[in-house]
Amino acid sequence: MLRIRIQSAKKNGIPYQYLDILHDAIVNAWIAAGATSEQITGMSALPWHFAPLGKQNKQGKIVHTLIVSTPDATLAQCLAKINPDNIFYARASTVEKVHFAGAEIKIEVDPILPNQNALGVLMLSPLAISDKTASHKKRWHKQLRQCDLSAAINHRLSRIAGREIKLEIQPDTLYLRCNPDHSVLVPMKLMRNGKTAFVIGMSAPLVLTGSDDDLRFAWYAGIGEKTRNGFGCMGLAEQGLGR
Repeated sequence: MLRIRIQSAKKNGIPYQYLDILHDAIVNAWIAAGATSEQITGMSALPWHFAPLGKQNKQGKIVHTLIVSTPDATLAQCLAKINPDNIFYARASTVEKVHFAGAEIKIEVDPILPNQNALGVLMLSPLAISDKTASHKKRWHKQLRQCDLSAAINHRLSRIAGREIKLEIQPDTLYLRCNPDHSVLVPMKLMRNGKTAFVIGMSAPLVLTGSDDDLRFAWYAGIGEKTRNGFGCMGLAEQGLGR
C-alpha cells in the first residue's frame, strides 16, 4: 500500500479542461515506472486512484497537486518509482497539455492507527455512485441519502480486496442539512461528436467506522466508482483540503 502527493513546481498550477488528460498523463508515468498497461487500465486493472487538487477560475481549471494511491503491493513498487517528468500528456483535439516536470513527491503517512475503528474524512475528489433506471440506463446519484451508501461502497471494496469489507459510512448530517445540493458535474472528456461526457459526483464530510484493516484498504483504494478516473479519494477531515 502506498499513497503519494505530487506537488507542481509551477506556482500558479497547470491548466486543464477535461479530467481524462490527467488520467492519461498519470498512466504514462505508471508505465514508465514499470507497470503494464493491463495492470493500469481496462476491466482487469489493479486497484489505484487519484485526485487532482486545485481551483477553478474564469480561465478554467487549474491543478497544482496530484494524489495517487494504491492498495496493491505490485503497483506500490511502481508508484515508489514514479518520476514527475513522465506525468505528461498533450492532446491536439482539445488543445491541452499537462506536464508535472520538476514536481515534488511526498509519501503520505498511513493515517490509520492500530485498532482504530473510526475515521473522519472529506472528499478530495467527488464520490461517484450509480444505479440502473427501469430502462437499464446508468443514473448517477446526486444525493448521498438517495442510496445505501455503506452497501454500495462495501460491494466494490469487497470485490477488489478479494474479501468481505464491512464498513459503515455516514455523511455528516449537519453538512447535508446546510448543503442539500452537494453534487458536482465533472467533465470527463470531449467525445468525437463534439459533446462532453460527464460524471456526477458527490462531496461531503463522511464518518467511516469498521476495523483498522478495512479502513486502511478504503483509504488506499478509494471509495465508490470511477476511482481510476479521478473519483473517490479521501482526505482527513482534520487536515482540510490542503495545498
